[in-house]
Amino acid sequence: MRVAVDVTPLVGPRTGVGRFVASLLPALDARADVEVAPYVLSRRAASLPDAAARVLVPAGVALRVWGRRGPTLTQLLPHADVIHGTNQIAPPTAHTVITVHDCSFVTMRELCSPTVVAFGPVVRRVAASGGWIHTPSEYVAVQARALFETDRVIAVPHGPPPSSSLAPQPRTRTRTILAVGTLEPRKNVTRLVHAFRAVAAGDPEVMLVIAGADGTDGAHVRAAIGALDDKARRRVRVTGWIGDAERDQLLATASVLAYPSLDEGFGLPMLEAWQHEVPVVAARAGALPEVAGDAAVLVDPLDVDALAGALRRALDDEDERARLVARGRIRLASYSWRATADGLTAIYRRAMEDVPW
Repeated sequence: MRVAVDVTPLVGPRTGVGRFVASLLPALDARADVEVAPYVLSRRAASLPDAAARVLVPAGVALRVWGRRGPTLTQLLPHADVIHGTNQIAPPTAHTVITVHDCSFVTMRELCSPTVVAFGPVVRRVAASGGWIHTPSEYVAVQARALFETDRVIAVPHGPPPSSSLAPQPRTRTRTILAVGTLEPRKNVTRLVHAFRAVAAGDPEVMLVIAGADGTDGAHVRAAIGALDDKARRRVRVTGWIGDAERDQLLATASVLAYPSLDEGFGLPMLEAWQHEVPVVAARAGALPEVAGDAAVLVDPLDVDALAGALRRALDDEDERARLVARGRIRLASYSWRATADGLTAIYRRAMEDVPW
């Protein structure tokens, strides 16, 4: 079975979607029944992943076109049995599998950029054309079935992010709260800064590190940081986008991961934290409770006081920290990229065996 896989998320600085694609490809390549044919939606990408074909339709153009009409990729990738759009964009055919990471582009349109909102018509056309929707959680699967009026939706969780190739280093934990993610409204970082104000007021050593690319909520986050008193403000660091090695270094020394998102379709940063034995405080929102199980402290993401209290306990209560680390280790073992590849291959087969193009 030859599967054309969109590897556009591997071009340029990688977000969580890029890391999903980077981990999925070797898991698919390890299977004897799948031949991966990578493609990139770009005219001018400086470099392409190994063996990737360049599709002369930039992603922005594809979003506009595939939300209304053709062309499909059948002429551009004529030998593919199935097309897998890995980032909520793909041609509308019955042999298409499209990964919908979350449904915020429909359910939280007011918090999304116009580019993200444009995913909606594309996914609707894939569903209407008889294509299949892959989601990383049952939470997103339930939303997708209702929003896109199709029962061709299957949840297959992601696996754990690969650790960097850095040699193991002695772990000296600092009193650092770490948040990982693009500065967009859905990530709820502004409320995290407000919660840090309360934590820092009683703790002269605690720091907040916000690691992620600038985004549409960046100005609000910076304003919230600017409103802190001088002592607290000096203990906040905003890194901008970081690569895998720096992310591993931050996790190796952090005391707690704060993940207060208003909505998430999965939650890779929690798996990263468990890999590094970092306790997790997360929002009781989206797919985070489903993915975390009992391996995180869950709070109302709109309740700043509750978030601050949970962060204090995760920093100071050694019994709670040990419990969360142990449960995180167990929870992490339930996820693997082999299982992800198995689940996606089953979806590919169902798509391949459907009606012809």
